[in-house]
Parts: sequence; structure tokens; C-alpha cells
Amino acid sequence: MKQNLALFDLDNTLLAGDSDYSWSLFLISEGLLDAKTHHDRNEQFYLDYKNGCLNITEFLKFQLKPLSQHSKKFLDELHLKYMQKIIRPMMTQKAQDLVDKHKQAGDLCVVITATNSFVTKPIATAYGIEHLIGSDPEMVNGEYTGGVTGVPTYKEGKVIRINQWLEARGQQLSDFKTSYFYSDSHNDLPLMKLVTDPVAVDADEILTAYAKQQGWPQISLR
Repeated sequence: MKQNLALFDLDNTLLAGDSDYSWSLFLISEGLLDAKTHHDRNEQFYLDYKNGCLNITEFLKFQLKPLSQHSKKFLDELHLKYMQKIIRPMMTQKAQDLVDKHKQAGDLCVVITATNSFVTKPIATAYGIEHLIGSDPEMVNGEYTGGVTGVPTYKEGKVIRINQWLEARGQQLSDFKTSYFYSDSHNDLPLMKLVTDPVAVDADEILTAYAKQQGWPQISLR
């Protein structure tokens, strides 16, 4: 029997909140970022994302800079606190049940997110999903530089990255009889249009309207 593919967006899809946006607020609350300068830019980037006009290069430069200012060891310890305090309350039972359903069916499960993989890998792991495709922070000698490597996983970038990832496994999207992609955001339409079974999850207005027009299923994981 052929295996199916289940792709999950993370922020505001599996999570009832945004891990990227919340990470910045968490760093501010920990006294590691200047509240005033950082808060306003964080808000603007979040608004740009929602409006579909985010400059992903500028955003990643902004978001990854703090990683270059601390050791990997310190950041990993900090992330444990972030998981407990901020992320665990955003993880819903409905989202976990959906992931479990796909895993029990033997589907290949992947989280694919624009958020950087330092922030998101432990979250995917907490859901029991082994595979994560995120925007990858650059590392030199085991420490973060503040740069990014490869194509950011945003809009058409998600299509490029999933194709690259499957190719490295000797596979392609068309190998799967059924491919699911769960997302809340119209930014994910390039990839949603390519899978056999796109599902709108607690979707934004643009995606809701498009899903309705196309007859795509719409669900809530809240």
C-alpha cells in the first residue's frame, strides 16, 4: 500500500498562536531584547505577514540576529523555558489528535513552516512529528551567525523546499496518491494548490474565501 503525505503548517494551525511572534515577546520578557525598538518592529512584521507582503529576507535578518548574540547552549536552555511557559499552552488536543490520526494511518508527517528551525524543531518533536522543514539559521563552528541558509520556507519557498526535501529522499509529490496540507494562511496557497487534499484550518479571511470557492474542507483545531 502506498504511503500518504501529511504536511502541517505550524503557527496558527497546529498551534493556537504564533511561535515566531511569541519568541520575540518572550526574549523581551526575559530582558534579552530592548522592548521599545524590538516590539514595534515585531508588530509591523507580523502585520506584513498577515497582509501577505512580508519581506522574508528583512524579517529573518531581524529574527535571527538575537541567536548570534548568545551561545547555542544558553539558547537551548532558554528554549526549554519558552516551551513550558509559552508553547505548551498553545498546543491543542485537537491538533494532537489530528497528528496522531495521520501517524496511525502510516502517513509521512512533516511540519513545514516559515518560522526558523531553531524555534520550531522542538515544537514539531513535542507533537511527535519527526520531520521539520523550516527557514534554517546559519551555523558556523556550532554557533548561530544570525544569517540564513537555503531558501526561506515562505510562500513559493515552501514549494521549493518540499520538492528539495522529497528529492533528497528519492521521492516527489506525485508519488503520493494522497497529499494533505493543513494551513491557516493565504501565504500557503502556492503549496496548498499542489497537494491533492488541502485543508483550511482556522483560516484567515483570504484563505477562507478561497477555500469556500474551491470547495476545500475547513476545520478548526481550537
